[in-house]
Amino acid sequence: MTITCDVAVLGGGTGGYVAAIKAAQLGKNVIIIERGKLGGTCLHKGCIPTKSLLRSAEVYSLLQNAEAYGIEAGESRLLFPKVQERKQAVVDKLHQGVQYLMRKNKIRVIEGGGRIIGPSIFSPRSGAVAVELPDGEMETVVPDNLIIATGSRPRVLPGLEPDGRHILSSDEAVDLDRLPESILIVGGGVIGIEWASMLRDFGVEVTIAELAGQILPGEDEETARELAKLLERRGVKILTGVELRTDSLEKSGDGISIAALHKGEELRLSAAQMLVSVGRAANVEGIGLENTDIRVVKGSIQVNRNFQTGESHIYAIGDCIGGLQLAHAASHEGIAAAMHLAGEQPHAYDEAFIPRCVYSQPEVASVGLTESRARELGRSVKSAKVPFSAIGKALVEGHADGFAKVVADTETGDLVGVQIIGPHATELIAEAALAAVLDATPWEVGGSVHAHPTLSEALGEAMLAIDGSAINV
Repeated sequence: MTITCDVAVLGGGTGGYVAAIKAAQLGKNVIIIERGKLGGTCLHKGCIPTKSLLRSAEVYSLLQNAEAYGIEAGESRLLFPKVQERKQAVVDKLHQGVQYLMRKNKIRVIEGGGRIIGPSIFSPRSGAVAVELPDGEMETVVPDNLIIATGSRPRVLPGLEPDGRHILSSDEAVDLDRLPESILIVGGGVIGIEWASMLRDFGVEVTIAELAGQILPGEDEETARELAKLLERRGVKILTGVELRTDSLEKSGDGISIAALHKGEELRLSAAQMLVSVGRAANVEGIGLENTDIRVVKGSIQVNRNFQTGESHIYAIGDCIGGLQLAHAASHEGIAAAMHLAGEQPHAYDEAFIPRCVYSQPEVASVGLTESRARELGRSVKSAKVPFSAIGKALVEGHADGFAKVVADTETGDLVGVQIIGPHATELIAEAALAAVLDATPWEVGGSVHAHPTLSEALGEAMLAIDGSAINV
């Protein structure tokens, strides 16, 4: 059976379904092809379920420390199956919401695995998609424009392949039916840090092994050091500059054991389970790219500033194009692609405007360039930071660790980047992201009135501190 449409979207994750909605809003007849569930990794294996688990961990930790707030809570018990039930209820509700949005916007969803085919009797150019349905039947979707939004999967380290028992990826970890007594987390990036923070709050003994010289590689060094200090204070063991000897891995009924080289010495790391979190690999295999003029470089689809591939009627967005593999980045890219194919002028896309967030305790968030990266690019910059310990609301909240840091250009005064580590950093970063989009200077942000007492005062004070005008520090 052959189906024609204005726009087909290959992949129904966050970027894909948002692109579909935007295209439908612009008057296009849209089809989504999705082999799994609408919402993709973010909704079912990533952003949403992990943040639900993190919230439960935060509440449990708060109860354990209730006496610090003058409250005797008595003995609190962790009911992990209930934690998982709550997580699934949140996921299911949001999944229903996405399905409703498809109906509302009259978007047809075809369940099945899609593969791009070359020029044929169906279409004189590549871009038609052959879809294998769950019952084994085939359909062919012939769109005027195709948006590839196939996402990504956990990257695998040779020798440390997930087995669902001893070695886990984040996909398996999110559905754990019980907590291990201890865990070795391979990788101290965003995913590894979030799982380390969560599991430690749940009472698991956690060790992080990171190959780079700091956790959160690529982020601000001061922020990474502060986060490492605060995680270690909670009992997380952090090893950086560690090279694992994957051929030494041993599995037993008690867990795993592996040799590692650290600071010139060999040591043995053991835990009940291992979580491998070393980034994500773009899903570019098995979707028929070889039947097109689309280029794949270093595992990612190459696109231009409008998210067009080597074939102008085929777009690609989200994790499959590399860059910032973030759900909100994919959504922004999807909107931009849909607007461009509809002849509209999308908002300018710049990765410097995209916030980067870590939902650990404490939270970490940033936008723009770090101080060191700006200097690497030849820019002359200055920085200032304000500790949350100087902010009344942070003391009231009982979370006064961390700081807000602002980086500015010494010649122009322009805002270059912002890094925040502390309470609700992932919410506070929105103001800095808006400032970046509006090309606001630090004194303009600092000069706006920040309500008192609020955590946002930390960012306002840091903006003023860049020119030595902070009031409360």
